Amino acid sequence: MAVFRFFLLFLLAPVLVVQAVRVRRATPRLPGAAGPTEGTVGTGGQLRLTVIGESTVDGVGAGTHAEALTGQLATVLAGKQPGREVRWQALGTTGASARDVLHELVPRIRPPDVVVVVLGVNDTLELHSAARYRRNLLAIVVEVQRRVGQVPILLAGVPPLGSFPSLPRPLRDVLGARAAALDRAARTLTRLPRVTHVPLVPGLLHDGMFASDGFHPGPAGYREWAAALAEGLPAVTDRRHPGEVGLTS
Repeated sequence: MAVFRFFLLFLLAPVLVVQAVRVRRATPRLPGAAGPTEGTVGTGGQLRLTVIGESTVDGVGAGTHAEALTGQLATVLAGKQPGREVRWQALGTTGASARDVLHELVPRIRPPDVVVVVLGVNDTLELHSAARYRRNLLAIVVEVQRRVGQVPILLAGVPPLGSFPSLPRPLRDVLGARAAALDRAARTLTRLPRVTHVPLVPGLLHDGMFASDGFHPGPAGYREWAAALAEGLPAVTDRRHPGEVGLTS
């Protein structure tokens, strides 16, 4: 089966290259979010949230980081438990792979109570293997916990590129299969203590989610994604990190 997939990919390569070039030329290049990359939401006992990763953490598709994934996630978490101040930090680089994040962004993390890792799109676009992605993601988990202690880490699921409306077929199918393979590799890391995984389900990828480039979320899309991620955080903190963060619904 692996040989057949390789042969099929070889036959499709010229078409995929042409489609990739056309998509790159036609897709508007949106900037990262403006404004501060850290802030606070709510009042009361403090929860320190760090979100680290690629362009979605850089806030591409949103005007400010408060409207992007990190700020929206902080708002959801503060709303889930009145009397909680969420202090958030967004560490994102557009175009970053897992290896880039490991070497360039992890050293900039300040001590948090919980870390959310958002990666996979660029590793998918660069056709990295699932084994390579898992290895680099594992290195991120190990290095984060070495630097800041045994904090809970949530791995956001790799976006299902097979459901992205801006991608033509067969490019969409090839990238969708690669993204799914990377996401399965990420899920295996939940065997580690204090690590969980929240998939980005295809149902979130409706027309209203996307920014003008048809590739990144807009503010409404970030809000929905943040709500889905927040549902995974109580499981981490209650089961793996009892009594320290207390994110209960």
